[in-house]
Amino acid sequence: MLAAILTMVSACTTTTPPASGTATLSNERIAEILASPDRSSADRINDIRRKPDQMLAFIGVRPGMVVLDLSAAGGYTTELLARAVGPTGRVYGQSAPRNPTRAPPSPTAPEGLAYPAAPVTQAPTPAAAPAAGAPPTSAMRLAERAKNPAAGNIVAVVQKFEDPAPAEAASNGLDLVTIMFNYHDLGFMGVDRAQMNRAVFAALKPGGMYVIADHSGRPGTGISESGTLHRVEEAFLRKEVEAAGFKLVAEGNFLRNPSDPRDKNTPDPPQPKDEFVLKFVKP
Repeated sequence: MLAAILTMVSACTTTTPPASGTATLSNERIAEILASPDRSSADRINDIRRKPDQMLAFIGVRPGMVVLDLSAAGGYTTELLARAVGPTGRVYGQSAPRNPTRAPPSPTAPEGLAYPAAPVTQAPTPAAAPAAGAPPTSAMRLAERAKNPAAGNIVAVVQKFEDPAPAEAASNGLDLVTIMFNYHDLGFMGVDRAQMNRAVFAALKPGGMYVIADHSGRPGTGISESGTLHRVEEAFLRKEVEAAGFKLVAEGNFLRNPSDPRDKNTPDPPQPKDEFVLKFVKP
């Protein structure tokens, strides 16, 4: 077991070269980012259940990185990454074009009610609303975040999941790609995940990282419960990503909850969902 762990750590450190010769963020720098007084109260509440200090440390973010945050939604993770890579870096926040034949999605409560609930959306200014009663798009929310100089390096990208990277970064242009708790959604949305993962592989530089966090499903369920329990089987996800050429180099257990029976959207009795975090690398 120890040998396997040492091999995994070695893979992380040798296959992912520092961006622009810089080192990963220290715990002290991560704490400074999270304590920034200009962060929103909604994001601070979200911190309680998302453990961003451990997530940023696990990812190994470096100043100067070029990052793509898939399914950026309201931009909670996108902004953290933007602050982490600093003014010399860039973070693309991707969202898919809205289907004009479908009603905009309604905000949902955060899953796993053991922690305080964080608002899913932030109210837009009247000018930002696309139509009366319609919620703001992800791109609009990211634009609001980018008004803050600390997150001015956020670039909203509206492209389908199967072709998520902007043209200038679609071939060996990215250091890091993340998708936080939304891979399972790709199942009921009908996304061609194999094509998406291949596109992510092509967009990453050699040694680039692909980090995925999601709600853990039961063995044998695959992605079949994506639209009901909002879960995906970890082994299933890993197999899909590795089929694109990625190699798993680290597993984060800081969001694990072995007591979660994984048979409901919100566990009963109320408690955090069992969640996994996987870091893959492009060889």
